[in-house]
Amino acid sequence: MNTLQIIGSEEWCSFSLLQIPAIKARIDSGANTSSIQANNIKIFYKDHEEWVSFKVQPLRENRSISIYCEAKIYDRRKVKSSSGIAEERIVIKTKICINDNTFDIELTLANRDTMEFKMLLGREALNNRYLVNSAEKFLLSQLTDEELENKYLAYQKKKTGLKIALLASNPNLYSNKRIMEAGKALGHQMVFLDVKQAYMKFDAKEPQIRYRGGNVIDEFDAIIPRIKPSITFYACALIRQFDSMGTYCLNSAEAITQSRDKLLATQIFAKNDIQIPITGFANSPLDTKDLIKMVNGAPLIVKLLESTQGKGVILAETNKAAESVINAFKSVNTNILVQEFIKEANGQDIRCFVINGKVVAAMQRQAEKGEFRANIHQGGQASKIKITTEERKLALKAAKVLNLPIAGVDLIRSNKGPLLLEVNSSPGLQGIESATGLDIAHMMIKSIEKKLKYNPLPEHEKLV
Repeated sequence: MNTLQIIGSEEWCSFSLLQIPAIKARIDSGANTSSIQANNIKIFYKDHEEWVSFKVQPLRENRSISIYCEAKIYDRRKVKSSSGIAEERIVIKTKICINDNTFDIELTLANRDTMEFKMLLGREALNNRYLVNSAEKFLLSQLTDEELENKYLAYQKKKTGLKIALLASNPNLYSNKRIMEAGKALGHQMVFLDVKQAYMKFDAKEPQIRYRGGNVIDEFDAIIPRIKPSITFYACALIRQFDSMGTYCLNSAEAITQSRDKLLATQIFAKNDIQIPITGFANSPLDTKDLIKMVNGAPLIVKLLESTQGKGVILAETNKAAESVINAFKSVNTNILVQEFIKEANGQDIRCFVINGKVVAAMQRQAEKGEFRANIHQGGQASKIKITTEERKLALKAAKVLNLPIAGVDLIRSNKGPLLLEVNSSPGLQGIESATGLDIAHMMIKSIEKKLKYNPLPEHEKLV
């Protein structure tokens, strides 16, 4: 009779057939099946048998490393996620090694990008081999940072001549981390610049941008602005300075300013025959009743001009409530837009992610029960959606009239057809990458390469 080994709640393992030298696994005896993070899953045939190709980013702290894998399809199974949603997953069979103990394992391919662990080791793999001590970690396997780095040396990309700066405020935000990782994964030198730490010298002969007390910023090939609303004015001044020094800016200062000014953007959309919910704007309290009537009465939406992520957006359910809210904002000299409420949307909207004149991804956002705002930051749930030709044209036109190469375009379905809600010049990546399984950050970097006519990579790597 075999003696069972004691295994911790987390262990390092490897997959020789998949060429994964090390991946940290969460040991979960409550789950029946083991799973591994997989992106870009594609089915193909080899010798009249079904195979699958996929990419694994084995290190959560370094997503610049991506490993291409192939395996024969062993099965397809319905698996219920931790959120209770059942989905069909592809199952492969391969060899796993834990502390020199190698054995066959069945693995489901799953999108685990938002989860803490890239791999989960389930009950089937533990049976007759291990007992779990959930209070301990790495009882069988432990790797130092140096050992882990050595295992992945062969996967590190060589440096190139492209130098790209991410101009933002918080390096730890999901979107900012993903962009930095994507640039490094393609071999570029990525630099994070804190907007507030940069300042400018205006001079016809020698304009400069300096950083943190006197360091002159070297020339960049491109900058990626990720600007929060509260620092739009200062950040756009920096972007104009970069532009004057010959740096390519992914979204110009002018385009960002237009998109942030909801009133100006609304006027631009109307001028260009872009369908939007009926919207009103007024200054005097004497106009409030007619303003409400003009947008078809309550229920209606009241929006602060500076609102973002669903903040500063209010649903007034009666005409009396609408009057109170509108007049309260006017009394403190706060500018607002009043907009018709699209009841038939049922708390749903659509986010289209546009890159250089193409909708590369789309997701539907559903507001949580009792909430009318579908924004992810307000508790909305995202799912992949196939948009119509009309919706695609509307999203592309909206991004084009604002001159935004990168844009998150929000639409809503109504009885009149698709309507434009707003255009975001610094769209978040977490919701749409999780919902679609697409590497949007990678596409953003590739768009810069294309614009700068950077040395083309092999055909299958190109942004399509």
